[in-house]
This record gives sequence, structure tokens and C-alpha cells, in this order.
Amino acid sequence: MSIEGRGDAIGGRLRLGMVGGGQGAFIGAVHRMAARLDDRWVLVAGALSSDPARARASALELGIAEDRAYASYQDMLAAEAGRPDRIDAVAIVTPNHMHYPVARAALEAGFDVICDKPLTATVAEAEALAGLVASSGRLFAVTYNYTGYPLIRQARAMVAAGAIGDIRVVQVEYPQAWLTEPIEQGGQKQADWRTDPARSGAGGCVGDIGTHAYDLARFVSGLEAEAILAELTTFVPGRRLDDNVGVLIRYRGGARGMLWASQVAPGNENGLRLRVYGSRGGLEWSQEDPNYLWFTPFGEPKRRITRGGDGAGPEAGRLTRVPFGHPEGYIEGFANIYREIADALAARKSGAAADPAVIFPDVADGLAGVRFVAAAVQSAAAGGTWVPLV
Repeated sequence: MSIEGRGDAIGGRLRLGMVGGGQGAFIGAVHRMAARLDDRWVLVAGALSSDPARARASALELGIAEDRAYASYQDMLAAEAGRPDRIDAVAIVTPNHMHYPVARAALEAGFDVICDKPLTATVAEAEALAGLVASSGRLFAVTYNYTGYPLIRQARAMVAAGAIGDIRVVQVEYPQAWLTEPIEQGGQKQADWRTDPARSGAGGCVGDIGTHAYDLARFVSGLEAEAILAELTTFVPGRRLDDNVGVLIRYRGGARGMLWASQVAPGNENGLRLRVYGSRGGLEWSQEDPNYLWFTPFGEPKRRITRGGDGAGPEAGRLTRVPFGHPEGYIEGFANIYREIADALAARKSGAAADPAVIFPDVADGLAGVRFVAAAVQSAAAGGTWVPLV
């Protein structure tokens, strides 16, 4: 699909507008680094805070021109829609409760969207966005960034090729320690909004990192969950949302899964780990050691597949930047998502056919994540009953 009314890209790079992510924000800076790593994007516009003064100051600090340092996302969308050099996509890096109104407004204004996870705070909002994406024909990406790691792509390809046989068990965990104490009560910005139901949604830990774990298991295994049973616990007194979650998963086709996510697990930093076991073998991967994938054919010794090394296939190779032995990590994996989005947008802009190798999480993946969070909250509230996922 052609993109009308836009000036030529800046040196072949795409123009990015950002909502949220100003001074003091964590994920906004990550998005900006990821977008710039492959020199495919230029941040040219922003409404970087709900406070107009902070929004302007944040934009100017980042080198955004004064006339594109907007006081609100509504101002940005209205002004950019009329520019010949308007932005190519809107990146949404706000707290969760603002994802839906910003994304809806961006789609209605004719912009493609890159939205941080979870897609929305409620299932109804997620379903509405999915419908709007379908009717608008716009590209919509959700930054489940761990799907951008080369060896996660390798694992996905091996599962699809039958290397481990029929999947029987999927185990995924994501422990952290940073909310072990009630730091939100001291005004820590990231903890403050993540533990506030009005801004985070009904899920705390389950929505913040549990949804990452769920998406990763889904991405690699290719399986769809049919029902879950969850226990959500709040260990820190006075905290309003869960800080620890355990989930049993029934997958269509008979496979079974377990998910554990915690933000009150001392000794852990970002311990995202995935294990997938089938009738012919198993795969293991850890986000804190992402350049290695362990493959164990049944009855044989473990084999280590290295990013860029022997055993790594084209699915990993196309997202590998430097030779094996030179580590790549979080920013590079996140940047791969932005690169894939740039490839998809560039193809649509030129009218070229989509490259089937280009993969990024889309609105359907975002909807699946929101349904998972809602079902987990429902299951826990009912005392740990099985809840279907539709």
C-alpha cells in the first residue's frame, strides 16, 4: 500500500513520532536507542509527557525541533497529519492506561502504530483496536521485544521444523527482585505507575512481565492456549496489585505449560527463561545469556548453538549483527523489532510484496496478551479455577 502525502524519508530513514517517554521514563529511552541502532528511523516529533512543560523540555533535550515538540498527543496527530514531511509511525510508550486512546487516535488519523505492551488495559479495548486495525489497513506492532532475539527465532524455526517432535511441555519463567520492598510508596516513578490499577490495569506483575513470558512461549512453540489456571499473590503489604504469579496452561492439542513471574524474588534481575520439551528433544534459552540456545535430542548429549555460529540457521542469521563470540543483548533484540517494522513499512511504501521472513508482534499478539492477563486475574479472583481463553 502506498503512503500518500509524505515527503521523502530522511536519507532513506523513516520518521518517528513518540507519545510518552520523556524525562525520567525508562522504556522511552529504550525505544529510542532501539530505533536508532540500525539507522532506519529518525525521531522528529513527540508529545513526550502529559505535562506540557515537561513534554516540551524533553523534546528539546532530544533535539526535536521546536515546532514538533508538542504539548499533547492530540496536537501532534493533528499537526503531523497535515505536514508534507509527516511522521511515518507513532511509537506509544506511555503507562498502560493510555495505550488505547493514543493508539485509537493515531489509527483514526491515518498513522501506523508501534505500541509498547500490554496492548491495552482491558480486553474490550484490545478487541476494539484489533477491529480498527483491520478496517484501517494500517500496520500495528506491539513491542514484545524478546521475540527479536536471534536465537529465539532459531528456536521457533526448529520447533516448526519438527526438531523436537510433538510439543508436550512448555515452561517459562520471569523472576525479578526490584519490587521486593514497597519502593512505590517512596515515589519511585516506574514502581509508582506499575502498581497503580488506574494506570497499569488489573494486572501488576502478570501484566508487566508475565505477559512477556506468555508471549515468548506462544511465539516459540506456535501453540495457542485454550485455558489457564492462575494464582496471583501480593506479598508486599499495602501494594494494590499482584507481585507474584503462577499459571498452569492447557494448550490446544494436548501440550501443557507452566508460567511463573515474580518481582519479589531476591537474587534475580531479569531472569526470563524458556524451556520447550517435545517427543524427540528439548530446547532451553535464557534472556540473561541470550547468545546460546541449548538443544537436546532425546538420548543424546546437550548441544550448544551459538548466535552466528555452527548450527544457527538463516532465521537467526538475518538478525545477527556481529560475529559469534561478540555478545548481543537486550538493545539489539529490541532493535530487531524496530528493523522488522521498518522493513515492513518500507515495503508497503514502495508497493513491494511483503517479505515472509519479516516477523514482528502485531495487534493479534497484543490481543492474546491482554486476554491472558484478564483470564489470569479472573482465575485468581475465583480462587484458582480454569478459565477459557477465546
